[in-house]
Amino acid sequence: MLSYFLRRMFLIIPTFLGITLLVFTITRFVPGGPVERMLMQAQVSQNETGRSSGSKGAQALSDEQIEELKAFYGLDKPMLVAYWEWLQKLAVLDLGESTRYYEPVWDLIKDRLPVTAFFGLATFLLSYAVSIPLGVAKALKHNSRFDSLSSMLIYMAYALPAYVVGIFLITVFAFHLEWLPMGGFPGDDFDTMQSSWDQIRTVFSHALLPLIAYAIGDFAILTMTMKNSLMENLSADYVRTAVAKGLPFRKAVTDHAMRNSLIPIASHLGSVLTVFFGGSFLIETIFNIDGIGLLGYEAIVERDYPTVMGILAITSMLMLVGNIVSDICVALVDPRVRFGD
Repeated sequence: MLSYFLRRMFLIIPTFLGITLLVFTITRFVPGGPVERMLMQAQVSQNETGRSSGSKGAQALSDEQIEELKAFYGLDKPMLVAYWEWLQKLAVLDLGESTRYYEPVWDLIKDRLPVTAFFGLATFLLSYAVSIPLGVAKALKHNSRFDSLSSMLIYMAYALPAYVVGIFLITVFAFHLEWLPMGGFPGDDFDTMQSSWDQIRTVFSHALLPLIAYAIGDFAILTMTMKNSLMENLSADYVRTAVAKGLPFRKAVTDHAMRNSLIPIASHLGSVLTVFFGGSFLIETIFNIDGIGLLGYEAIVERDYPTVMGILAITSMLMLVGNIVSDICVALVDPRVRFGD
């Protein structure tokens, strides 16, 4: 297992380089970078000034100024040279400076990390806390009315994109019924509240709808995975033999079938490393949650490439390490797993 773990760790490096190099190359060829955006803003400002004065302006920026801007943003260098310099900065944990906010990218991420970490961890815990018991109940009551009705709802939840669910929840519960706020987190008046109970209540009210939209996709997959895995183990010979020898069925489920049924669920546990940076672009945009997902969405729209690359570097590394953690979790749950050469 140690040799397998070391091989997987070494594979992280070329995989990480491939992911970041691909995205870095795309950012160089996609039109509308920071220089083009500044040129457009300068041209619009000059046109408005020219209309107010009745004169027709010349070019907004000179060629020398454009070259200076390209040098300032590092766009005057060949792509591979610029990528190598970005890697050198990344090695010392320097993610660069945002071309939109003119602040260090790490500071932007750090400010939004608590919000995204809260939603990511809460979604992770909520999905497992509901999916595992529900999957067990569906397996034990297979083909019952409860199983059929819950399966219908689960398939509907799986078929609907999370952002569609988010829009539906806002429309019904926030706009029409006005039971919950339409967005924002944790609320505009959170810092001014004197009572801890009021703070907890406003956090819950602002977090409920986004959490449902976050968790609904994983909830459906985990529930059906748990049900199918448990049903497969309940029909296995070792469970039927244990029941035939006089072991109570409930004890056969809890002591024998459950552990083997949790093996597919354990393969998802590595994703706990990515929940802290796993903010959904669309969900955070819909609910106006100032997290890393919204930061990444705005960075893509505004062509803030240092921020895009910074978020990509962190999330891709956590994803790669999380895959290894998932393999380790499966090995710990299933003693039959051996990582040979």
